[in-house]
Amino acid sequence: SVYGAANQVPFSEDQRIDRPISPYAATKVAGEALCHTWHHLYGIPMVLLRFFTVYGPRQRPDMAFHRFMRSMLKDEEIEVYGDGSQTRDFTFVTDAVEANLLAMHCARPGAVFNIGGGSRVMLKEVLDTIQDIAGRRARMKYLPGQRGDMKHTMADTTRAQGELGYRPRVELKTGLKAQWEWLQAFYR
Repeated sequence: SVYGAANQVPFSEDQRIDRPISPYAATKVAGEALCHTWHHLYGIPMVLLRFFTVYGPRQRPDMAFHRFMRSMLKDEEIEVYGDGSQTRDFTFVTDAVEANLLAMHCARPGAVFNIGGGSRVMLKEVLDTIQDIAGRRARMKYLPGQRGDMKHTMADTTRAQGELGYRPRVELKTGLKAQWEWLQAFYR
């Protein structure tokens, strides 16, 4: 979100982040500025990880994949904002946890790292994959795009790979299957 309306993907940690397009993104940019300030003034060691669309079991119920899958379980319409052509770099939760552990032990204080899943996928493709995993077709309700929502995201993880040894391990279909299985048990 900190990259705002930037059209250049994948996003590099060296790109400007001073033009957020949503209140959520503005809080992320402000949080990073505060961390850098405390690091500079008082030497407090900090490392910033910029996560790209984390998903998986135990995902918050307001997040897209949780909402999509819950709607399928309850045979309700899936509300899709926009036309589904938007793309995201989805990161499975265990890959995000691994990035935190690597950063805690390996990162240089003051560093910033993008943490992504390693591919850019269209939302329509994600919905098709969820339907395949569930073994049923969903009813879609397309709504206007949300204001402040980015059209495309993708992390350039070169720095995280080089300095931390970060490598995403869970492919999207595998991660979605794990989330579907967890949600089925959760909503029984």
